[in-house]
Amino acid sequence: MIYADYNGSAPVCEEVRQYLMARLENQGPYSNPNAIHALAQKCNGAMEKARRECAKVLGAKPGQLVFNSGATEGLSHVFYHLLTDGVKDQKKLIIISGIEHSAVVNLACHYAEKGFEKVILQTLPNGQVDHKHLDTILGERANQVAMVCVMAANNETGVIQPYKEMSASCQKHNVPFVCDTTQYIGKTAFSFAESGADFAFMSGHKIGAMPGTGILLVKDPTDLKPLVIGGGQERGRRGGTQNYIGNETLAVALDAFAKNYEKLEQLRARRDAFEARIKEKFPKLVVLGGDAPRLASTSFISLPGVHGQAVQIELESQGIYVTTSSACSDNEPVTSKVLRAMAVSDDVGRGAVRISLGMCSDAQWYDQVGDALIKAYEKLSKIRAY
Repeated sequence: MIYADYNGSAPVCEEVRQYLMARLENQGPYSNPNAIHALAQKCNGAMEKARRECAKVLGAKPGQLVFNSGATEGLSHVFYHLLTDGVKDQKKLIIISGIEHSAVVNLACHYAEKGFEKVILQTLPNGQVDHKHLDTILGERANQVAMVCVMAANNETGVIQPYKEMSASCQKHNVPFVCDTTQYIGKTAFSFAESGADFAFMSGHKIGAMPGTGILLVKDPTDLKPLVIGGGQERGRRGGTQNYIGNETLAVALDAFAKNYEKLEQLRARRDAFEARIKEKFPKLVVLGGDAPRLASTSFISLPGVHGQAVQIELESQGIYVTTSSACSDNEPVTSKVLRAMAVSDDVGRGAVRISLGMCSDAQWYDQVGDALIKAYEKLSKIRAY
């Protein structure tokens, strides 16, 4: 079996697996980390150590990290914090891009129903958000903007966004900048301090840590409104007994990423060779986002006229698991909103297939995926010809 859907969710990495096995075999410690007895303090100490280690890898201060259940909670927390009194203060514009994750889109729509105005940034054909469009809006309406939320890297194309430049524009106009780093962290180097962002968030299951874990990064956490009130955990910023073992795995996974960073360039080289091989065999192949800087681990391709879902089924029959950008409505493949924002035609958009690996992957898998993909395209092209 070849699992090539790391952008969807990564398997627990080997370092985390070994850590968990050793921890379970050692029988603890287990306790509520917020209690004051010795066992609790051991648990709390391990969690705070994990916080420091995560902060080191992420270029942040330990006090800027809030442990939570994942990116969706972190995102919801930031929206709640920034928008609770926004309409009253006439800060009613929510600026997002047309390629954001559905969680961002749905939250923006939710607050739009409460009196806010949602503004969508344009996307360039190469898959990058148009920074100039943001500058134009800020130049005209900065005093009305409650927040700007743009991802650091797209989950479908792997295209890296100009998030530092957009963060600088927001700083210039004193507008909060929120960066979705869910697909970025663990796939390339990230420094919260250097990003300039006011908020960033991520999920553990994207980097090989335990599912149900995550981190919210906050530049100035002193006045952060808690989304979950609870009993004052996380310095009153996120209630509920912490998933302390899960939080420990965040540190293990991030440490493994930092120590094995060079594997990303190996992955990039094999990915580029894979795309070149398929392109040589099928000259009409489109590498979506191929003209922009991309994550080393993501390849989003399409052979016009060949449906991506059909390719996915063919590959799965050979034990290779990939995804498409399509959703089904009455059995008709639909071009994703990300590709529509890039002005990709339906003939190309409906054929999109995403192959996403990680540092835990065997880079030679690209050879096997390439063999299977060529067979699938040859078979489906012949069927289409009839």
